[in-house]
Amino acid sequence: MPRVIRITPALALALASTTAMADGDLMTRNTLTGDWGGLRHQLEEDGIRFTGDYSGETAYNAHGGLHRSARYSQNLKLGVQFDLSKLYGLDNAGKVQLTVNDRRGNSASEDLVGNRLPIQENYGGLYTRLTELSYERTLFTPALNVKLGYMAMGNDLGGLDSGILCNFMNAGFCGHPLNMSGGSGWTNYPNAHLGVRVKYDLSPAWQVRVAAFNVDPESNGNASRAWHLGPKHTTGTVVPVELVYKLQGQLPGEYKLGYYYDSSDAKRIGRNDQVSGRSGHYLLIDQAVWNDPALPGRSLHAFGQYSASSKAASPFTKWYGAGVVLYKPFEGRPRDTLALGYGRAVPNPRSRDVLEDAAQADGQDFPNLDSAEQLIELSYGYQATPWLNLRPDVQYIIEPGAFSGQRIDNALVVGLQVKASF
Repeated sequence: MPRVIRITPALALALASTTAMADGDLMTRNTLTGDWGGLRHQLEEDGIRFTGDYSGETAYNAHGGLHRSARYSQNLKLGVQFDLSKLYGLDNAGKVQLTVNDRRGNSASEDLVGNRLPIQENYGGLYTRLTELSYERTLFTPALNVKLGYMAMGNDLGGLDSGILCNFMNAGFCGHPLNMSGGSGWTNYPNAHLGVRVKYDLSPAWQVRVAAFNVDPESNGNASRAWHLGPKHTTGTVVPVELVYKLQGQLPGEYKLGYYYDSSDAKRIGRNDQVSGRSGHYLLIDQAVWNDPALPGRSLHAFGQYSASSKAASPFTKWYGAGVVLYKPFEGRPRDTLALGYGRAVPNPRSRDVLEDAAQADGQDFPNLDSAEQLIELSYGYQATPWLNLRPDVQYIIEPGAFSGQRIDNALVVGLQVKASF
C-alpha cells in the first residue's frame, strides 16, 4: 500500500498560497486558489473539473456534560471530475468522479458531553481514504440517470437536495437521520461501498430514486480498508427507494418519502438470536413559508424530519427534527443564514432494558432518565467571502446520557464552524 501523507489545514493552505497570492481578487473570487492563471477554467472547458473544501469545527462545553473544555475536528475533501463527452468529443459519454477525504481531530460528544448525536458533524473515521470512484450518465432517455461504482449512498439518498440541513453543525441535523446508518447497512459520507443508484424523472416535479449497495460493516471506519474498493466481508445488500416531489413557484418546497431494506442478518438487541433483515422509513420536508416582498432573496424556510428504524436491531428507533432557516437575514448580507432547529432521538427500549439489567447485575441503581436525547441548536452562517463561511453555533443537549444510561447534566455547547472552498 502506498504511503499516505497526512493532510492538514496548514499544508493545504500552504499549497494554495502559491496561486492565491498571484491573483488580486482574494475577497471576491469563488475559490481560495482562484483560476490558477486561467488554467482551471481551461481544464474545466476541456472536461476536467477540480474541487476541494475544508471544514473545521471547534466546540466548547460551557455547562453540564462531563468536562469543561474544547475539542476541534476537521474534514478535508479533494476531488476531480472527468466529463468524458468533452474529453473525447462523444455524445452522452458520462462523467467519472474521484474523491479523496481526510479527517482529523477529537470529539466533543465523546470527550466532553457524553451524548449520542455528534456535536461536530465532520468527526469520525480519522484517516485519509478514497470516498468515491464512480461513473454517471443518462441512459436511453434524459429522464433516466444511472450512477455506479464505489460511493456513499447518502450522497444521493436520505437527505434534502436543498442542503438546508447543513446550516447546522450537529450531525443530527446535517446529513441524514442517524438511526438509518445506526440500525442498518446504510452508509453516509465518507463511508463508501460498491453500489448502483438510479434516478428517473416521472415529471418536472416528481422523481423516483432506487439504489442497491453492498453491506460490509467491517470496512466502515477501518483505516486498513481506506483504499480497498472491494468488500472485506459482505453481509447483504441494502436497497433504498425514495420518492421526491419538488414544488415550484414563489414558495418552493422539497418533499422526500423513503423506505430501505437491508438483507443482512443482525443480532437482535437483548437476545442471542438474529433478526433476518432490517428496514426503515423516513419523511423529509423543506418548505418556503415566507418571502419578503420588499427585499428579494430574503425568505424563511421550515424543515421537518421523521425517521423510524427496526426495533429488533437499531440502537435508536426514531428521530424527529424540525426547524426554520432565514435566508438573507440582513439587507447587506445576501448569502448569510440564521438557523434554529430542534431534534429528538429516541433510544430503543430494548437497549434501555439491557443497560438496566446490567446495572442491576452489578448492584447499581439505574437512573430515571428521559425517554430521548434532545437537541436545540442555533447558528448564524456568515459568508465572509464567496469561498469562506464562518458559522458561530450554540447547542443545548438535553438528557445527554439517554443512550448510555448515565446521569449527565444537560450541556450547553458553543462552537464555530469554518468552511473554505479551494
